[in-house]
Formats: sequence, structure tokens, C-alpha cells
Amino acid sequence: MTTLVVMAAGLGSRYGDLKQMDAMGPHDETVLDYSVFDAMQAGFNRVVFVIRAEFEDAFKDRIGSRYANRMDVAYALQDLRDVPEGYCVSPERTKPWGTVHAVLAARAVLYESFAVVNADDFYGREAYQRIFNFFNNAPGIPSSEGDHYCMVGYKICNTLSSSGGVNRGICVERDGFLVTVEEHTNIAIDIDTVCRGNNLSGHRVPVSLDAISSMNIWGFTPTILTHMAHHFELFLAKCGTSLTAECYIPSVVDDLIRMNHADCQILPTSSNWFGVTYPQDKAVCVQKIHQLIDAGVYKANLWG
Repeated sequence: MTTLVVMAAGLGSRYGDLKQMDAMGPHDETVLDYSVFDAMQAGFNRVVFVIRAEFEDAFKDRIGSRYANRMDVAYALQDLRDVPEGYCVSPERTKPWGTVHAVLAARAVLYESFAVVNADDFYGREAYQRIFNFFNNAPGIPSSEGDHYCMVGYKICNTLSSSGGVNRGICVERDGFLVTVEEHTNIAIDIDTVCRGNNLSGHRVPVSLDAISSMNIWGFTPTILTHMAHHFELFLAKCGTSLTAECYIPSVVDDLIRMNHADCQILPTSSNWFGVTYPQDKAVCVQKIHQLIDAGVYKANLWG
């Protein structure tokens, strides 16, 4: 089996609603419906949804039921109290621990190669095909000993929102492989028309519009879970008392590359990316989905 892990437990604080279940298509399709459909077309035959307990029943009824007869479906609950023994969570903290914690929430049901995506991002079918081919050592995708991962890369200029700042992993690559990646938050075109973002130290720094960005679409083998667990413990030792700090996938991958414990191939794609971060983004998503339907990429009734 080849598994798709959909991180759908986010709070959507900037969006103001459960955007992972918000209808975007003409027959109430969500963004993640198109993601799962594209993954199925590429060859994925199992999906794991990482969700929160407070909307588990609604999600299974509204979203998960659509796939029950189409592919193998599993669920994992992301609980911010799920931390290693010896660590305590402040009772005042309500924010999830981030994307590393989301993947670790599914660790009990991950036992083969898997892709990781955000529930509210549209990546395009080619992106899933590239990862599926990577897993299956298709021509042009080299294999190597040890931990070998991949990510699909998008130019930052094609991933910004006109409604406000966004979070992206900014990448440096060499010969098609990732050299370093650092999560930046609140990336936007500032008033002086320069694109900037806040690095992990909190400094606002320039970001090239041609920079390759990680959109949290990764390809991993199960070995990443051990690395993530170790990294998350180090993160908690440093930031465990914070009410807002998050542990990001790019930070784990970056550490593994720097220590020569793994490599990560960047898979370029011509697919269009779009997503919903702010309420204003919904109209853009709806418009782009209708354009893809008009172009014949999708049926008007995706599951009909």
C-alpha cells in the first residue's frame, strides 16, 4: 500500500472556521476531496486523516464516509496532551504542537511509505504522481541506501496570499536535492514591495520570490517517525512551556540533512497550488476549482 497522510487537525484561527470541511466545489467538495481524488488517480490506495476529537464524528460523517468504498481509510487523533512521559502541557495552551506532532499522532497506523499533505492546500495531480513514482523508483528517480525522502517544491511567488501573510519552508537546493530548509512565518509583500518573512529567530528577513518553498507535501519512509519523535522531545525541552510555539516538519528534515542522516530530493512540479488561509481566499479557491472543472480536469460532481 501507498498511504496519504492528511493533516486536518488545524484550528483555522485565521480562517475563522473548520476550513478542512468547508465546501469549495459545486457538490460540496472540499479542497481535501480534490487532494484525495488526485492521490487515488496517482496510485495511492490508503488515506490516514489526522483530526481532533472534538470534530471526529462530524468529519467521519461529512468527509471520511466518501472514501469508505474507494480506498482503505484510517484516522488518528491529534491531542495536544499527547507528549512524551516527563513533559507537562500548560493548561492554558490550546494551540496544537504543529506538523511534526500531527504526523506523530498517526505513528501507530503508519507502516509503509507515506506522503504528507495539508488538508487545506490544493497541490495538483502531478505532485502526487511525482511522489508515487519516487516511492516506486520510477525512471529518473534515483534510489540510495539509508534514509531517503522527497518533497514537492513550488516557487514562493506562486504560493502567496493577497489576503495576508503565510507560513512556508524556504529551501536551498543543489543538484535537485535539498540542502537546507527553514520555516518562515507571515511571508508577504511588505509596503515597500519587498517580500519578507519572519525566520525561526523572529527576525523579519527578505525572501526571494523565486525561492523554492516547501508546501508541506512530503514523501517519507517510516524511519522518519523515530527522527520526529527525537526532534519533538528536543523541541519540548526548549519550548514546552510556550503557549504558541510549534514543531515543524522542515526543521526535522533540515537537521537530518545537516547531520548526513538523510537526503531529500526536491521534485519540481508545474501543478498549480492554491489554498485557504484567510476567509477571503475561499472565493479564489472556488473560482480556480470551477476553472479546472471547465477545463475537464475534474467532473462537476467529483464523486458522482
